[in-house]
Amino acid sequence: MKKGLYFILLLLSFSAKASFILLPMDETTQQNHLKAYGITYWCLSRDYKASWLLNYRGGSFLLPDADEIRKECKIRGVSFEIISDGEEASILNEISSPSQNMESVILEKAPKIAVYTPKGKQPWDDAVTLVLTYAEIPFTPIYDEEVLSDQLLLYDWLHLHHEDFTGQYGKFYAAYKTTPWYIDQKRDSEALAAKLGYDKVSKEKGAVAKKIRDFVIGGGFMFAMCSATDSFDIALAADGVDICEAMFDGDPSESNYQSKLNYGNSFAFKNFTLERKPEVYEFSNIDMTMKRRIPMEKDYFTLMEFSAKWDPIPSMLCQNHTQLVKGFMGQTTSFDASLVKSNVLVMGTCELNGEARYIHGEKGKGMFTFFGGHDPEDFQHQVGDPPTVLDLHPNSPGYRLILNNVLFPAAKKKKLKT
Repeated sequence: MKKGLYFILLLLSFSAKASFILLPMDETTQQNHLKAYGITYWCLSRDYKASWLLNYRGGSFLLPDADEIRKECKIRGVSFEIISDGEEASILNEISSPSQNMESVILEKAPKIAVYTPKGKQPWDDAVTLVLTYAEIPFTPIYDEEVLSDQLLLYDWLHLHHEDFTGQYGKFYAAYKTTPWYIDQKRDSEALAAKLGYDKVSKEKGAVAKKIRDFVIGGGFMFAMCSATDSFDIALAADGVDICEAMFDGDPSESNYQSKLNYGNSFAFKNFTLERKPEVYEFSNIDMTMKRRIPMEKDYFTLMEFSAKWDPIPSMLCQNHTQLVKGFMGQTTSFDASLVKSNVLVMGTCELNGEARYIHGEKGKGMFTFFGGHDPEDFQHQVGDPPTVLDLHPNSPGYRLILNNVLFPAAKKKKLKT
């Protein structure tokens, strides 16, 4: 009997043995939400298995228990919990219940990340580059030469930020045409276009936009913020049409160019009207910056709720510890909802004026997400302002949305249930 009792106790001790690490992502438990994504990416890059527990405690991550993972969490200041086999089974059982809007998604492989950014220093900062660096997620900077030589094929995920794919140098002409950085940028862009065989920057940027389009159609994931969202779509719609005035490309724009736009070429937007005046800091009426009258203290947007079991992709992209996210400005702050194509999913809206802040769609075999605004923790970032210090915002809901997009390409593809 003693031997039998000892054997039972031994079995119980094995069954109680901790064998999983849970990275909780709720508001009260996780001390550094942003670096938790970096830990998960780090595990995937070392061939550990990982699961994303959608809508469970703010979208927690489940990792195998290993000494080096525990150590890495402690080094990076990420809160974690050690759970047993039984506790893990209980959590997964709760998640699988039809009555719970939850799902467990297996993450298979760390995506290869490229960030579209010029080699020279720009007079502003890129929120995605900041948060990737802060979360310690590796990425490769690429620019026009790499894109046009088909090097996008080496990557799974591409980020665009405050770029101008129309050849109008960000519409900074009125305010900055005499500043050294603007003059240098224009000169360097013209030299690069000539080197790559184009007589105009607008043509070269249009060719880049089409390469990025092909990357997405072929199965790539594209995430864009700020002016890269609408200027990308405008460049595609204006393919073969000169929409640039003389101060940008040396000759006048085409007559009636508005009527020559092909909205069928664009990813997300339809029926938009371009801003003709070169001195106006705006590309088109897609952006709501000039039309919105929302004070900073009331500027919030709401994340939509999706079925985690039936719509896992938008559910992944909206994982957060709050559904109400603080708003922020940019050259392109938000999108006129009436100009968003019907096949594009609106995932975040401002209730005060119904504008779309966060949208997602499919193109060919790939997917894209557009996020309005420049920096989630800097309400109105100005040219020359210092970069945001993310040590002061380790639990930022807005920055979490960026990292959701970074990580979701790692998800194992599931067969549709319909």
